[in-house]
Amino acid sequence: MLNENIKAIRKSKGLSQEELAVKLNVVRQTISKWEQGLSVPDSEMLLSLSEALETSVSVLLGETVTEVKTDDLKTISEKLEVINLQLARRKAAQWKLLHYFFILLCFGVVIVSAVMMVLNSPYLSWNYYDPETAVMGTVFHAFEWLFVRVAPIIFIVAITGVLLTKKKV
Repeated sequence: MLNENIKAIRKSKGLSQEELAVKLNVVRQTISKWEQGLSVPDSEMLLSLSEALETSVSVLLGETVTEVKTDDLKTISEKLEVINLQLARRKAAQWKLLHYFFILLCFGVVIVSAVMMVLNSPYLSWNYYDPETAVMGTVFHAFEWLFVRVAPIIFIVAITGVLLTKKKV
């Protein structure tokens, strides 16, 4: 039992007999004898062996070392499939949200443009001798000036965004 466990764990760790012997400061033949069941390590060497193989002494002495079963792999692959599906749904939802944001941005630009056309710059007829009115008129004028220059760019970006995200919805 011990000999089979030493061999199985050593191989699972990808170690040769020589590499394990170097780690334990013994000759390769000692490892070979342990694995063939011709001799056994003493208690001190057993502790060193468990550290070198990164496993517990109880596993070396009695618990059988089993490889990963196909059922375990199947369970893991099913869990990964569920996670991938959730990520795909989340990404689709993000694309859909981005699509609707671009649509809303288009409507916002059109609505603000329509309101500005209907109002036809009412601040131009205000009395600018009153400081509060002057400040408000300046704010409205600055907004209108900036909006007229930036709105076409925003609208083009929004239309492009709608077209690009439509495929992803």
